[in-house]
Amino acid sequence: MKFNKSELSWILYDVANSAFILIVTATIPVYFRALAESAGVETASVTALFSTATTIAVLSLALISPVLGAIADYHGMKKKLFVGFLIMGLAGASSLAVVTQWQAFLILFILARIGYSACNVFYDSMLIDVTTDEKMDSLSSHGYAWGYIGSTVPFIIGIALILTTPFGLTAGRATQISFIITALWWALLTLPLLKNVKQTYSLPAQPKVVSSSFKRVGATFKKIADNKPLFYFIIGYFLYINGVYTIMSQATNFGGEVGIDQTQMIIALLVTQFVAFPFAILAGKLATKFGPLKLIKVYMLIYTLVTILGYNLSSATEFWMLAIIVGMAQGGIQSLSRSYFGRLIPKEESNEYFGFFDIFGKFSDGIGPLFLTAAVLLTGSARLGILGLILFFVLGFIFINKVDKLTSK
Repeated sequence: MKFNKSELSWILYDVANSAFILIVTATIPVYFRALAESAGVETASVTALFSTATTIAVLSLALISPVLGAIADYHGMKKKLFVGFLIMGLAGASSLAVVTQWQAFLILFILARIGYSACNVFYDSMLIDVTTDEKMDSLSSHGYAWGYIGSTVPFIIGIALILTTPFGLTAGRATQISFIITALWWALLTLPLLKNVKQTYSLPAQPKVVSSSFKRVGATFKKIADNKPLFYFIIGYFLYINGVYTIMSQATNFGGEVGIDQTQMIIALLVTQFVAFPFAILAGKLATKFGPLKLIKVYMLIYTLVTILGYNLSSATEFWMLAIIVGMAQGGIQSLSRSYFGRLIPKEESNEYFGFFDIFGKFSDGIGPLFLTAAVLLTGSARLGILGLILFFVLGFIFINKVDKLTSK
């Protein structure tokens, strides 16, 4: 399938920002663990601290994302908000390279996560602006696919610096340089989107944008509640994406807790990106044939298997196996969720609706790490927290099955 310039620019931003989320999954937790443990923080407590920081970042944005989305729906506002949070994300990500106190590192990490996630509210809604309903599954899948493969370029450069420590660098200094490389990659590959993607759908400008936006949020929530397929879908999404995001963001922390070598973990997560590339594109093709909801249900079953295997994780070989299985499902469940939601909502209010999409996604992203934190505090290990994620996939399956039945009538 051929894509036009605005569609390709939209895909390229996934390549840009995915580089940041890859180091959030891989090198940032490892670097933070080294910082914290060198300052005397206990191993299990490092997992709890990083999980809590993730929770603070995602829940802070979740509380304001519907209002941000409502403001962005007005003519000319989407890109202004996007650029503002882009600057915040880039500043936070690059500043990670200059701090050596674990407390300051966590604060900057929270700011970078908020900037990254806020940009995604506006970026996801740009899917409506750049393409048609018929191409939405394919374009969304290609975004995730190229994001997975493209993000490995700065990641591999950074890992090469960390593992080889050239020019007299220490591993710590090489890691800090890798953060700067990632921020530069994110910034440069965003330029085509800023140039070529326009806000096609919008509401007329209002003199009191903020107050009008607050009023619209309540009305939109009522519309979502009254639309049974949309309501069931967003509840189901809230549940299953909880498990998906928790596995993504806490994998290296959990691997470190059970004693898996850091290099093994990082290389395994890199393999996940390469596996995810073809499977994300395949998801778009299969969705055309079988429908996105059926595939989302299959992916939930795969993730249920991952949680069971994760509970019993004890070796690097098992971690590698899990990384490959996750790669097969990760891109598909994210991309098809985004594109299916995009087809359910009114285009002129896409930012506000994607704000609600984001609030459910971000609340789930925060609750999952809290689940692991509670498991650590109660048992001294995150294993039961990993196993408990099954509940979210089972309940998510039930709600998505309701949507499938309603829309297939």
